[in-house]
Amino acid sequence: MTDRQRLFIGGAWVEPDGGHYEVIDPATEGVVGWAPEASRDQVHAAAAAARAAFEAWSRTPAEERAAVLDRTAEIVQRHFVPYADLAQAESGATTGTARGMQVGVGVARFKRYARVEPVEQALPPQINEAGPFGRAAVMGAVAVRRAVGVVTCITSYNNPWANPAGKIAPALAMGNTVVVKPAPQDPLSVYRLAEALEAAGAPPGVVNVVSGSRAEVGEAAVDSPDVDMVSFTGSTAVGQRIAEVCGRGMKRQLMELGGKGAAVVFDDADLASAVSGIGTTFSFYSGQICTAPTRVLVQRGVHDRLVAQLAAYAGHVKVGDPREQGTVVGPVISAAHRDRVESYVELGRKEGACVVAGGERPPYDRGFYVAPTLLADCTPDMRVVREEIFGPVVVVVPFDDEEEAITLANDSDYGLIDYVWSGDVARAFRVAHRLRAGGVGVNTVGRNMEAPFGGFKKSGVGRDVGSYALHAYSEVQAIVWPG
Repeated sequence: MTDRQRLFIGGAWVEPDGGHYEVIDPATEGVVGWAPEASRDQVHAAAAAARAAFEAWSRTPAEERAAVLDRTAEIVQRHFVPYADLAQAESGATTGTARGMQVGVGVARFKRYARVEPVEQALPPQINEAGPFGRAAVMGAVAVRRAVGVVTCITSYNNPWANPAGKIAPALAMGNTVVVKPAPQDPLSVYRLAEALEAAGAPPGVVNVVSGSRAEVGEAAVDSPDVDMVSFTGSTAVGQRIAEVCGRGMKRQLMELGGKGAAVVFDDADLASAVSGIGTTFSFYSGQICTAPTRVLVQRGVHDRLVAQLAAYAGHVKVGDPREQGTVVGPVISAAHRDRVESYVELGRKEGACVVAGGERPPYDRGFYVAPTLLADCTPDMRVVREEIFGPVVVVVPFDDEEEAITLANDSDYGLIDYVWSGDVARAFRVAHRLRAGGVGVNTVGRNMEAPFGGFKKSGVGRDVGSYALHAYSEVQAIVWPG
């Protein structure tokens, strides 16, 4: 693809003020296409268009909004393979991931939020004995979900379909309008999604997409006076800066930030299951996923066995061209990010960790590849144990007993998703209840897509997914009357 993409503002495809920049294929280092560089004024124009469209869209019957989402899913499904090919070229995902976890999940999310749900909940009548007129009264009430307004959706580079869909679909379902600012590394897929929404009948201004490689594009999408809410997926550092701007403007926030997931493995665990789950750090998005179990805490009785099995797993997965059959680990997103991940591996060596597997760059002339790497003999104070690396790197720390495991797991700035493996299910759930994380997997890394998703501490603010996303993208209004 070599076309020069235009911005999508107010239902029109607009030439960018800042020209275009290259979108690079992480596997080949070739040019995928040319993304538009929006100006600050154009971003604010997109927010103004969303503001102008809000009143009519929020008053559109929920069934009609849902029909637009359903048609969008159908259109994306019809273009499934070329859309997945584009996502693969932009993000470096393997074919299975691009099809199943990127475009496939994107379709599923639009279909999910095309299901109309009640927005009004009747509350029990209450006897008000201290009414304004000095006499008792029975008061009725309902709680009603109302649209927040204009939502800026800032999406992550690791999934250019599922992540935008998880923001746009519930926001539109609740009657909001959106300004989407995709990650600079892979924005072209999001423009294809905008085309699908336009073809599905989304009115002008309901969906706007503005991109750019410069920080000012995202800043303008946050600080626009027309924006009521910011939904962000990305690093904790950027999330903190966004939160400061939102705080000054009293804007609603939904933040899904970094993670350093603890995988607590007890000596009675099914080690094959634990290795398979922890191994997803290597295979899933090449470790560029905030939910990955990257920090393995293992009881000393099975420490050596688990390390040996993880090393064998890392050594046998195929690293290479994500388009080739059998490839498990593709490239990371950019040369700069590859350098960052490699610098952490070198830091681990200097801190005293033992590189049990990986640690060297795969022998390819082109592409941003990082070998699946396992660091053992780690201690809790090491930076490789405490900081998010966001690559195919796993660190291992031993523990003696349950209390120490819980202490180590909670000794983190992050708290997105942790994991517990144990043959004693009662103990696994007991430990799960004490972990300071927004989610805990017990003997699994799988997720229930109706369960609330979000983090404690520096891993985020708010919850989404399933019905929780409808709450996240709405305000609650109470209507009270005398019974």
